[in-house]
Amino acid sequence: MKKYFITGLVILLPLTLTVLIVVFVMNFLTKPFMGLVVKILSETKIQQIHTHILSSEQIIRYGSQIVILIGLFLFTLLLGLFARWFIFKALIKVSDKVLHKIPLVNKVYKTTQEIVKTIFVTDKNSFKQVVMAPFPNKELYSLGLVSRKSPEACSKAVNKELISVFIPTTPNPTTGFLLLFKKEDLIFLDMKTEDAVKYIVSCGVIVPGKKIENK
Repeated sequence: MKKYFITGLVILLPLTLTVLIVVFVMNFLTKPFMGLVVKILSETKIQQIHTHILSSEQIIRYGSQIVILIGLFLFTLLLGLFARWFIFKALIKVSDKVLHKIPLVNKVYKTTQEIVKTIFVTDKNSFKQVVMAPFPNKELYSLGLVSRKSPEACSKAVNKELISVFIPTTPNPTTGFLLLFKKEDLIFLDMKTEDAVKYIVSCGVIVPGKKIENK
């Protein structure tokens, strides 16, 4: 008999304590908001609902607790999301500052960062046009990105309008060759810069549209 009683206590006590703790925490969290939520729910059709087990007041009370707990859960979730986002951004800023202060590394990092931003960020300094350029010789073509017109001194030196073309290497498009071409030597493509970069990075595996237009 004693063994059975002890076994029953071992099963019952943890369960009872768990229920008591859950009820206490639930009441502790919902009590500050109960008055407002009960008032709101009392003005709805829930007040007309009652069962043989629960009265309408009990339904409103328990319903209010459920609504409050769901609201607290969503609030906590959003709070954690924002916290992780800001912490992540803070870590990026810290790592960026550290890399900018390391000798030699900062020069490579800054240059790579500027090139990547120039390629992928759409602004007035971005590459606007994709071309086929005769490189490394006139018999072969390479994909190039038109940056802008060449320096005026270069165009005057050959008495021709020259265009600056950046020819990225594959599979790392942050390195390449900056070459000056005559406009008539270039074949202008109806292709987005992003598609050209994907084609280069993928070593030709990802093939964009190939509509070609001479200008």
